[in-house]
Amino acid sequence: MRDRHQTTSHEIERYAALFAKRTRQMRSSAMRDLMAITARPDVISLAGGLPDTSTFPPETFAAITDKIAYESCASALQYGPTEGFEDTKRCIAKVMAEEGMRADPDDMIVTTGGQQVIDLVTKTLVDPGDVVVCEAPTYPGAVPTFQSYEADVVQIEMDSDGMRIDLLEQTLDRLEVEGRRPKFVYTVPTFQNPAGVTLSAPRRQRLVEIARERELLVLEDNPYGLLRYEGEPLPPLRSLDGGVYVLYLGTFSKILSPGIRLGWVVAPAPVLAKINLGKQAVDLCTSSLTQQLVSAYFAEGRWLAYVQDLCGIYRRRRDAMLDALAEFFPQEAEWTQPGGGLFIWATLPDFIDTEDLLAKAIQQESVAFVPGSAAYVDGRGGSSMRLNFSAVSEDDIVEGIRRIGKVIDEQISLYSTFTGKKEDGRAASSSTGRGQDERGALLPNDRLADVVRLPRRPDDTKRGASGS
Repeated sequence: MRDRHQTTSHEIERYAALFAKRTRQMRSSAMRDLMAITARPDVISLAGGLPDTSTFPPETFAAITDKIAYESCASALQYGPTEGFEDTKRCIAKVMAEEGMRADPDDMIVTTGGQQVIDLVTKTLVDPGDVVVCEAPTYPGAVPTFQSYEADVVQIEMDSDGMRIDLLEQTLDRLEVEGRRPKFVYTVPTFQNPAGVTLSAPRRQRLVEIARERELLVLEDNPYGLLRYEGEPLPPLRSLDGGVYVLYLGTFSKILSPGIRLGWVVAPAPVLAKINLGKQAVDLCTSSLTQQLVSAYFAEGRWLAYVQDLCGIYRRRRDAMLDALAEFFPQEAEWTQPGGGLFIWATLPDFIDTEDLLAKAIQQESVAFVPGSAAYVDGRGGSSMRLNFSAVSEDDIVEGIRRIGKVIDEQISLYSTFTGKKEDGRAASSSTGRGQDERGALLPNDRLADVVRLPRRPDDTKRGASGS
């Protein structure tokens, strides 16, 4: 008997005429595609943006679920208001206050995860062909959302200080000449996913000024702001803007648990009203049970201490990954030095395609990462990768990077065999028009500089300063 998941050409044709036109633009999420593979116990996954949920005390979870069962079982199992419970909103206000923001519960909607905020905002604001501006690279989970609503996504390059606001202004000027006004700018300004870099204070201020000058909405996605491992915090865009043009996206996924599927959006009243209508049509309301879980946990007063414990764990894992990259990746590779968050963005020599590298890494070495092309809409990022350091132990991080480095070495050796270049890959510059510096290291070119070019590390330096 034929497997029920197999589809014949005849069956595809039978349904093809029924699909909406927008489905032609839909794109699978790279992280979702990898979930089945990375769930295998033999695979070291540096791919997902997963927090380490094993750090949450089981006895605490048991205590708060018991409390809900005995004290508020009926309401936990019932529908709730679309905008969310007031107790949950007060918890959200506490989280935002830790980053210096005052938030009125009347200005927020509790959502089914942060991902739903991206979907609802895009659904509310974007018609087919409308422009959405975001960073290059951007959060890989946002790309399929924008494309499913047929947005024209324009990406702005980044460097070690985040999105280049000078390029943003040039792009906005060009779009204005063309008679095209972006519906919003999407940004992850703090410990960006996937690059790990942080938007500098002057750029934050200028971005808010641009929003005011051009009456341009900005969607600030801030899942990682409290996961800071060093340096002083910078003000969120919303605190600089005051909530006039900045829509704020938050989530409990990274500071508590992704399994509870709780996020939120804070927005100006007219926008929030439309988002509320959109959410009603999607899921009526966010889970009453998980909202009560959050409220009960916050009532114990230990949530911030838990986040601080996470920061200590993730700091050590970040350091382990940075040391492993310095030991096992080739000299030509470069990577970001995040001061917080969950990700490092690494860029390899141009001739290495990380989608092909991923297939070999999984098949030969049972290790996974997210290829860089998933964070772009135009095919860039082919020699880059996103690496997550929060979800596995320090030993597994080192072993995972060693395995990836082994596959990279094989690719470099294969390249040198076919081209006659040095095995260290430096002479590959002849095929890309790139020169070498006095030490023989590759000089920059446009492709390798898609995101961030860091100063070359001295040979005896394992880990540089990690300021934001």
